[in-house]
Amino acid sequence: MDIGENLKKVRKEKGLSQRELAKRAGVTNSTISMIEKNSVSPSVSSLKKVLSGLPMSLVEFFSIEDTQETEQKVVYRSDELLDIGDGMLDFKLIGRDFPNRAMSVMSETYPSGSDTGIEMLKHEGQEAAMVIEGRLELTVGEEVFELAEGDSYYFNSELPHRFRNPYDEPCRIVSATTPANF
Repeated sequence: MDIGENLKKVRKEKGLSQRELAKRAGVTNSTISMIEKNSVSPSVSSLKKVLSGLPMSLVEFFSIEDTQETEQKVVYRSDELLDIGDGMLDFKLIGRDFPNRAMSVMSETYPSGSDTGIEMLKHEGQEAAMVIEGRLELTVGEEVFELAEGDSYYFNSELPHRFRNPYDEPCRIVSATTPANF
């Protein structure tokens, strides 16, 4: 997926200039321009911030090119999962075209040294996950937690939060987020 081209397309469909989108999202005009030109690859949190100016969720943004299927799917093969990661982080959405989805379920991989960004994430809903392999550092509000294989979390996602992998091995989790528009 061409993130820059898709952002430009969506922005124009909404009738917004780069300057207006930047103002609504609380970022600089040059940030929008660089993303649209693919001069920079935005982090997940940066892209969420830009999309908040439309308003549009990450799932909606990455599902733009999907076609509706006539039959409701039950099984999603690994090569059919929608990758909404940012190049460094690997986030694969399960059930992307399920009608009226009530939650987002994802397989997330955090390579060693990865981070969701300095700016804390915050959105409506709840989040839960289990660490399948590796370790992960989770910050919720002012508290920092170290999670290892088999550990899990569940919290109100309106609290500022952040995910980091300062460890030597990659970390893989399976997560669920409500509402479905992560």
